[in-house]
Amino acid sequence: MNTGPRADAWLRPYVLGLVGLDLAGALTATLAGTAVRFHGSLAAATTVPYLVISLLLPLVWVLFVCLGGGYERRFLGVGTEEYRRVAVAGAVLAATVAVGAYAVKFDLARGYVLVALPLIVLLSLGLRYARRKALHRRRRSGACMSGVVVVGYGVAASDLIRRFRDEIYHGMRVVGVCLPEHEAHTAAIEGVPVLGSFADAADAAALVGADTVAVLACPEMDGVELRRLAWQLEKTGTDLTVASALMEVAGPRTTIRPVAGLPLLHVEHPELVGARRLVKGAFDRCAAALALVLLSPLFLVLCLLIRSEGGGPAFFRQTRVGRGGAEFTVYKFRTMVVGAEALKSLLQPRNEHDGVLFKMRRDPRVTPTGAWLRRYSLDELPQLINVVRGEMSLVGPRPPLPEEVAQYGHDVRRRLVVKPGLTGLWQVSGRSDLSWEESVRLDLRYVENWSLTLDIQILWKTWSAVIRGAGAY
Repeated sequence: MNTGPRADAWLRPYVLGLVGLDLAGALTATLAGTAVRFHGSLAAATTVPYLVISLLLPLVWVLFVCLGGGYERRFLGVGTEEYRRVAVAGAVLAATVAVGAYAVKFDLARGYVLVALPLIVLLSLGLRYARRKALHRRRRSGACMSGVVVVGYGVAASDLIRRFRDEIYHGMRVVGVCLPEHEAHTAAIEGVPVLGSFADAADAAALVGADTVAVLACPEMDGVELRRLAWQLEKTGTDLTVASALMEVAGPRTTIRPVAGLPLLHVEHPELVGARRLVKGAFDRCAAALALVLLSPLFLVLCLLIRSEGGGPAFFRQTRVGRGGAEFTVYKFRTMVVGAEALKSLLQPRNEHDGVLFKMRRDPRVTPTGAWLRRYSLDELPQLINVVRGEMSLVGPRPPLPEEVAQYGHDVRRRLVVKPGLTGLWQVSGRSDLSWEESVRLDLRYVENWSLTLDIQILWKTWSAVIRGAGAY
């Protein structure tokens, strides 16, 4: 049995690095606060009270972040929970400083407080973000991964393996699979070895040095079996995770509600209407209007470039389907020759995309200027007009054509319950390189888990995706 180093050996140095960054950021913030308080005077700044505070605050800060779960493995590397916990720790620190100063009757200068405390939080968040990006780069090269043994049926295990490979930044690598008795004769799934049946899960995890056993939804692994497995894994310190049968529902919509010793998973309905939707709509329109004003010189230059290439209109208008199935006219910079739509039927046999979409890497209808516009998604900018008009959102599913919608199945029509977006998960996850199935999955994930925070994340990631030009054609 393999008792060598576990795959999560990267975790300890990563956490120690975070502690060091939090200390360094907090010390920098307190020094900045001291400089503001004493106007850069070194002699005044080294007075005993402020010197003690400046040295003590970084230690207290790390303690509060630790108590708030800011160093817990399950929150590190992905998602926003790590950042949320750091922000909460910052609020607790501010309250503690205020109460402590009042209790000891120390008149702490407002300039020091207003600079040091917010800067502590901002620097910690910024440094953690930079360290996370470095972690993601290492994971893309196969380092800093956690080993997972998957327990479940072959089809579900295969799907999970593919997802972990596609979203490698999660840091989960499936190192073994345990199948039900009637499937256990299979040698491998998606190139991952089958290590035995459900009963062998704990031994299999120890054999390959896995950090986690992930149990997928299956009737054989009921409450009694899961409890027994947990007892076995407890001996080796291996984590146990249990996947629900829910598809594409993120953490913020789910909570565990223990009832009579039974952990019930409560699922909130997605927020498709309400106050936050009104805030999103207002933000979309204001941001789009401002962008149109700021980008108007660029619009003029692009219009001249397009018209100089064989004449024809600078803008392309096309009917798309929006929220609730309502049709509207979408605006784009023209990237194809005039009359390109009439040539589409002739090129249909050369379609390189599955599903209902039509995509070609070297579409002969695309002009040289159009290819450049598409590479950097500049052709999409006129859709800001649609956002201002309330027909689209800055972030949402891809706006489909009527003929595409006509081929939608019942589940796919779920995309139409929200406004289509100028960008979305499809834009930051591969663009045209995505399969039809993957595009639908990402759009449905967005619909089910929409939040203002997710919108901001997608807008931020869009810049990187556009600059790289990956998956655009």
